[in-house]
Amino acid sequence: MKDHSKLTGQVIDQRKASYTKEDTILYALALGLGSDPTHKQQLRYVYETKLTALPTMAMVIAYPGFWMKHPEYGFEWQKVLHAEETVKLHGEIPPEGTLYGETIVEEVVDRGIEKGCFVYLRKSLRDEKGKIIATVLSNTLARGDGGFGGASKSRERLPGPPERAPDHICDLPSLPQSALLYRLCGDMNPLHADPEVAVNAGFERPILHGRCTMGIAMHAILRTCCDYEAARIKSMQVRFSAPFLPGETLRTEIWLEDGIAYFRSTALERGVIVLNSGSSRIEG
Repeated sequence: MKDHSKLTGQVIDQRKASYTKEDTILYALALGLGSDPTHKQQLRYVYETKLTALPTMAMVIAYPGFWMKHPEYGFEWQKVLHAEETVKLHGEIPPEGTLYGETIVEEVVDRGIEKGCFVYLRKSLRDEKGKIIATVLSNTLARGDGGFGGASKSRERLPGPPERAPDHICDLPSLPQSALLYRLCGDMNPLHADPEVAVNAGFERPILHGRCTMGIAMHAILRTCCDYEAARIKSMQVRFSAPFLPGETLRTEIWLEDGIAYFRSTALERGVIVLNSGSSRIEG
């Protein structure tokens, strides 16, 4: 059994990421924006004239790829699941250009041989002058890779929504081909495309990327709380609680308190909570 705790502190990826307006548009289309071609507020994210990048695009720029599949890391990659994600915006993401990304393993937490381990990553995005644009924190659950010893105390769980009725509810449909579109943004994990891989991992069919599901929830907050002004969203964090299937409707319940939009999202057709303990800091 490989001791994954030795990855702590290791830089797993450094890259210069140049992207075009077409990449920015593809990302927005994969989230379902532009479904109404007459919606002028959505058009700014899918049309090259006055194009604006969505804040959660920070997750895909300089994305290190499905690095856990590489043999040298020794993970049982078929059993890897995304557990939590946080995006912090320190500036606006340009709709095209070049950013520099560095991804480092912050910590590996062993949960035991039957529960696997948590792998915590930090990705920093900087512009060509070295100014930090965004920080992305990821927690991945490697279900087949526990029992090697080392740190065993998980980090504090993200706070849940308030104990009251939500202030807003936003239903957004996803595209049946949304996972296939989102893969073109950089995450080529076959779990999201190959039915055989999905079944072997315990799912009925390919599931949507957690980051794509999170992006659809971001769209709900952008639509409901920000009047489609992306610059107002300064951070977003979420816990992935169940798989979301391409083609389903994402119902996002939103609670507004002191500049924070707390949220929870459900696969409407199945009544299953797929995103929980979500929150987004909104300014303006």
